[in-house]
Amino acid sequence: MPTEDWIPHRREDGELLGWIHAEGEHWVAVDVLGRRASDATDWLQAEATLEARGLAWLADPWMLDGEEDRPQRVRIIEVTPHDGDVRGRIVVKLDDFGDVSRPSAQPLILPWPIPDRLRPPRDGDPDAHTLTR
Repeated sequence: MPTEDWIPHRREDGELLGWIHAEGEHWVAVDVLGRRASDATDWLQAEATLEARGLAWLADPWMLDGEEDRPQRVRIIEVTPHDGDVRGRIVVKLDDFGDVSRPSAQPLILPWPIPDRLRPPRDGDPDAHTLTR
């Protein structure tokens, strides 16, 4: 994944937004993390789904489970999908909240497509406003 039958869909500036592939007589949109972005629909709706989603959501905070005893707040710094024989990867780093005086966090390399343990924040997750002991 992506396979030869996945058709890349790009913005006007050439940036990859995802892929569209056939599912029966319909089409399905898949985002750059390899997640299904639409139900089976027509081609134009699949394109519209990827256009509406864009890429800005990649800059949002994400949570990474399984590295510590509680979820870790991270930022995605690279997404490289599979390309032929080249394995894809998603690179994240612990969220430094924009503090340039902090040493850079060691990046963590995860497989592509997105693993279940990398996810958007949900209620009860540690956040930028809560200090814990």
